[in-house]
Amino acid sequence: MANYPAPLTRLIKELSKLPGIGEKTAGRLAFHLLKESAEEVQALAESVARLKRELGLCATCFGLSEVQPGNGDQPQCGICGDPRREREKICVVEEPSDLMAVEKSQEYRGLYHVLHGTISPLDGVGPDALRIKELLGRVTVEGVREIIVATNPTVDGEATALYLSKTLKPLGITVTRIARGLPMGGDLEYTDAVTLGKAFEGRREI
Repeated sequence: MANYPAPLTRLIKELSKLPGIGEKTAGRLAFHLLKESAEEVQALAESVARLKRELGLCATCFGLSEVQPGNGDQPQCGICGDPRREREKICVVEEPSDLMAVEKSQEYRGLYHVLHGTISPLDGVGPDALRIKELLGRVTVEGVREIIVATNPTVDGEATALYLSKTLKPLGITVTRIARGLPMGGDLEYTDAVTLGKAFEGRREI
């Protein structure tokens, strides 16, 4: 990048900070933007700038919510404000992107709660660093009957699920874990032992 003009070098440097974007990919993106019209580049820049100004966290579930200009109140997302949702169920996920993934399935019609991470002792992340206290507050006032834990099947995700189960069950709340197993179209021959074991644990009558 030493021979690039300074504006191009700055752009490549910033683009390469994005996840999964190395210097070569950042360079290709930068040169692509050079070919675009000034209006298209300006539209992209404005969208990025508005992202931080107009997007915040829902006051209830801590998922993403649009911020109304001039309104100082913490916003509520459309899901939490939808009276058609099954309000006795809360699906707990790690990140807002996980919430959106569950919504795409169109199989779940309850509410959500986003932890913004997982319990990770090795990284010094304990329960107090997550939105667990807020979840407990919701359970006590919203008449919740079931918590569906949808954290990722990782060591930290499992540790978080276990902590939530131990914390919530004494309150009389049913705590369930989403099933894990074989993907549609998968072959047993190429499935790892852990996934296959979980598939057997989650078997049901047909």
